[in-house]
Amino acid sequence: MNLAATYLEDLGALEKDDRLRSLKPRAGIDFSSNDYLGLANNPRMRRAISAAVEAGTPIGAGGSRLLRGNCAEHERLEAEAASFFGAEGAIFFPSGYIANFSVLTTLPQRGDLLVLDQLVHASIHEGARAGRAEFRFSAHNDANSVEEVIRAWRSEGGTGRIWIVAESLYSMDGDFAPLDAFFAIADRHDAFLVIDEAHATGVYGEQGRGLTAAYEGRENLIAIHTCGKALGAAGALVTSTRILRDFTVNRCRPFIFSTAPSPLMAVAVQEALSILREEPQHQQHLADLIGFARREIGARQGWQFSGSQILPFIVGDNARAMTLAAAMQARGFDIRGIRPPTVPAGTARLRISLTNNVGERDLRAMLEALSEETGELR
Repeated sequence: MNLAATYLEDLGALEKDDRLRSLKPRAGIDFSSNDYLGLANNPRMRRAISAAVEAGTPIGAGGSRLLRGNCAEHERLEAEAASFFGAEGAIFFPSGYIANFSVLTTLPQRGDLLVLDQLVHASIHEGARAGRAEFRFSAHNDANSVEEVIRAWRSEGGTGRIWIVAESLYSMDGDFAPLDAFFAIADRHDAFLVIDEAHATGVYGEQGRGLTAAYEGRENLIAIHTCGKALGAAGALVTSTRILRDFTVNRCRPFIFSTAPSPLMAVAVQEALSILREEPQHQQHLADLIGFARREIGARQGWQFSGSQILPFIVGDNARAMTLAAAMQARGFDIRGIRPPTVPAGTARLRISLTNNVGERDLRAMLEALSEETGELR
């Protein structure tokens, strides 16, 4: 009996389709990370962690939050986050993936409908599949499509609550959700909005409060603020009303039955929020770099600027995308190829991100190298 045969066959199929993944160490100039503000190595973050260790903060929580794992550091972070993001309550989860999965398997109930943008993150897909509610997809960033899905479901006899689920900024295309239109639809249909702010928190909104900052305090808003990207740490904060927070504490299985996140990471995230509030230069520096990219790319042919810090360069063919990524890496730029199923078939790409870990000279050099490798952007 060859117990590994099935797995070898699957890996072989991935390799044949140029979709076999492997782990590679970080090297070269950073054009691939989500450390948008460069806080992962920020001295204040380091000092906050060192001071917490010296003060006796435990490395691990040692249990679930409902047992002995509920630490003062978690409580302080959640209180600070609720105030910072203008919400009644916040809960700290170990990752954005777990936060999305937890929300969608806990809050929507049997008989409800989830309307998912067709390009939402894999964690949202998994949460929808594992949850109690029915789910359907709407066309990407298309408010009319969302409305059509809702009306079709109602006409078929659907009577439950509507949950519109989107990302405020999409991680592979770098485009923004039409939040004004989505909130208008939510108000018309007495619906909830679940907005994943993973790539917007820290970068957009006043003090980096995200693209939902303009809608803070709404009863129908649940926002997921990932802490492992612009905040330079790890984990995710889910902000909502106090009632939904209490319901989550009592009914969310990933929260109830998992060891709590490291108290040290709660310290790091709280320090990151303080940096956002007290040092706006980090957010402004990135905004200036995005503006520089807009001007540089706008002067070149062959590439449409996304409008955000995420710059997708669509290649199409899987093998060509990976060959181009390898060529850019060989020239000293850490740029990775992205293939299906992470992106739709036929849209393999270089996913280039802008962070405060690079400067204008680095960006111009990268664009010149990409021009030379592709013959585009001239």
